[in-house]
Amino acid sequence: MSDTFVGDELASQPASWRSAAALLPSFIDVLPQPGERVAVIGCGTSWFIAMSYAVARESAGLGLTDAFAGSEYPAGRQYDRVVTISRSGTTTEIIDLLRALPDQRTVLITAVPDSPAAADAGDVVALPFADERSVVQTRFATTALALLRASLGDDVEALAVQAETALTLPIDDLLDAEQVTFVGRGAAVGLTFEAALKTREAAQFWAESYPAMDYRHGPIAIAQPGRLVWSLGPVPDGLADEVAATGARLVHHDLDPLAGLVVVHRFAVALAERRGLDPDHPRSLTRSVILT
Repeated sequence: MSDTFVGDELASQPASWRSAAALLPSFIDVLPQPGERVAVIGCGTSWFIAMSYAVARESAGLGLTDAFAGSEYPAGRQYDRVVTISRSGTTTEIIDLLRALPDQRTVLITAVPDSPAAADAGDVVALPFADERSVVQTRFATTALALLRASLGDDVEALAVQAETALTLPIDDLLDAEQVTFVGRGAAVGLTFEAALKTREAAQFWAESYPAMDYRHGPIAIAQPGRLVWSLGPVPDGLADEVAATGARLVHHDLDPLAGLVVVHRFAVALAERRGLDPDHPRSLTRSVILT
């Protein structure tokens, strides 16, 4: 495994998911309840995790669930519960939003229980064991989603076992690619956005992401020999043949998309190191975006 903070952190994800699932009884009353109208808010990686959870919750028939970037919450809209996600609890947009919603029930999922955002949230779900030293998020984001999926009734132990498999799958044959596009459906779409973001952040590498069915409506034009089309979750009928016709390589692992994201984490870090970059400290980025 990579000799970096992020390498150690991404390798610890199976254990971290198990720890989060074990805490579910402590947090079950503050997380969204069946039938509630819910908004889930985050910035960057946390927004993409919110998107994945929102689709999973609605698909499970548990209630309307919207996901928004921290700056894009619709003014005046009412929800039964607003869930915010912030690793550091210092993200300006999240703090501002929590302060703007004094009459709504708010929840913060964070790695830092005494953070500024925690002071403004109605309830706090603290996951300090999932905090990270790397600027690049891996463990905290997936652990937050593992907890949220546990609250939907998903088997996190099975997910953790798949993540352990993801840590062993070969990736060296992927590192010579010149470009990668991630695709997925349903709850995997948000994770494809996160996969592309992680690849851009860590490795300064050209990566895109699209809903798998929409990929054929234009973006497939970028596919050619030397490029990857990487599916998180099942590949829609016919897409493999269409990708093959372009000369691009289709990448797919028989894993839940959350576990599949762990393979992407490894790919992004290995690619960064091959390119002589420090994946712990990507250029132009900080651990948290604090606006002044």
